[in-house]
Amino acid sequence: MTRLVVASIDRILAGSRRYDEPDFRMRTIMHVDLDAFYSSIEQRDNPALRGKPVIVGGDPASRGVVATASYEARRFGVHSAMPTRTALRLCPSAVLVPPRFGVYRQVSEQLHALFLALTPLVEPIAFDEAFLDLSSLLSSPVEAGDSARALKRQIQEETGLTASIGVAANKLVAKVASDRQKPDGLTIVPPGEERGFLAPLPVRHLFGIGPRTEDRLRASGIERVSQLAEADPAWLLARFGQSGLEWQRLARGIDERPVTPDRELQQISRERTFPRDISARAELHAALDTLVAELGPLLRDAPPARTFTLKLRYADLATVTRRRTPGRVVTADVLRAGALDLFDKSWDGRPLRLLGLGISNFIPAAAGQLSLFDTDLASRSGP
Repeated sequence: MTRLVVASIDRILAGSRRYDEPDFRMRTIMHVDLDAFYSSIEQRDNPALRGKPVIVGGDPASRGVVATASYEARRFGVHSAMPTRTALRLCPSAVLVPPRFGVYRQVSEQLHALFLALTPLVEPIAFDEAFLDLSSLLSSPVEAGDSARALKRQIQEETGLTASIGVAANKLVAKVASDRQKPDGLTIVPPGEERGFLAPLPVRHLFGIGPRTEDRLRASGIERVSQLAEADPAWLLARFGQSGLEWQRLARGIDERPVTPDRELQQISRERTFPRDISARAELHAALDTLVAELGPLLRDAPPARTFTLKLRYADLATVTRRRTPGRVVTADVLRAGALDLFDKSWDGRPLRLLGLGISNFIPAAAGQLSLFDTDLASRSGP
């Protein structure tokens, strides 16, 4: 009986890949992550800000939050999603700059064009990061050095910004690698070394493991990826359910998710994963208002939408999705008021690790129709 259980668990860990298909380790996946994107653009466009701690965020008097901070400000403990008031207490010498999402979007489009010139398999994650699948061009991640360095040079020349790049056989390891030598870094993980590369890291570096899950694993004696990789699968299954086995697959460097390019427009969305779980309603309202502002520039080129979607992910990874179709075109005011109301009716008060907002159910724009967003959100200083 024990052998049957172990065999079943091994099949789960092995995943659904057929052995006559190409080995997942032969893929070449690149993760490109711009360094302190918003604040770097502000320092680029205003030379007086270079070398100074810069915080891009909302008005501290209006419960604004930090969108991002320069590396000079991060040394003081400032991070994204932190209340601006708190950030300025930590770093009194910081220069507070209101976000210019329209500008950030333009730079993001420049970056996307550079990515597409390299490969059609581009999966944007945010304005400032994307996955690229170079498997058809390169037979192994170890061959990606020249391509990665050339892309970094192009980004510097065309945008004046620096990027950190990670290259590996899968998305998880590529993303972790891009953060290894920030800023302006390049890390390549050869095939077969994924597990060893991840082994010394805290378990929070794995997808799906937030602060609460990290605490649960630590209480069970697991703090490092290596410990999770080596744990008894039957014990993990009994203690954490299927999620425990999925975490172990990742800990062993196994991630077969494909790079998924943008296809037909079905939804425009933005998400924010918080560096710490947030339980204060005011902070969550402010973060939601920032998501509304970030959606503004993206929607200017899109058809009118009838529906908006709210996504809540709790500390235990339980995810709640709620949709609303208000019966009229979703304008900025409709979205802001509706999203806040839907949030208040959907949130159960537990700490959140992620908040998302999307627009969908698009319809052809009528001739002469006014812009979806009758307020210039890109010029707002924040929530």
